[in-house]
Amino acid sequence: QVQLRESGGGSVQAGGSLTLSCTAPRRTFSSNALGWFRQFPGKERELVAAIASTNSSDDPSTYVAASVKGRFTIPRDNAKATVYLRMNRMKPKDTAVYLCAARGGSSWRGLYECWSKGTQITVSA
Repeated sequence: QVQLRESGGGSVQAGGSLTLSCTAPRRTFSSNALGWFRQFPGKERELVAAIASTNSSDDPSTYVAASVKGRFTIPRDNAKATVYLRMNRMKPKDTAVYLCAARGGSSWRGLYECWSKGTQITVSA
C-alpha cells in the first residue's frame, strides 16, 4: 500500500471552486499513476480523473470523466510530488466522498489499489 496524504476539500456553494491535493512518496509519484475517485452514498467508487506517472508513455496522459469534463482538471506539481483535483463550477451533484488512489503501474488505465482516507465534499445549492 502506498501512503497517500490527501488534503483540501470541504464545503462550497454551487458555482464555486475547490482543489484537493494528494501527496505521494516521490518514487511512487514518478512510477505510479494517480487518480481521483468519488463515492456517492450507496454507490461504488467511480473514477473522476487520473494522470499517468511522469515516465509513462500513455497517450493521452490524463483522463477526465465525462461527468466532470470541462469543469475538473488534474494538474500536478512534480517538485512537490503532488497531484491536484481542481474542481471548478461545482454542482450539488458533485457532493461525494473523494479519494486519491494509486496504481501499481505507470498507466492511468487499470485497477487502483492504494487509497487515501477520503474526504467529504459538499456542494450547496
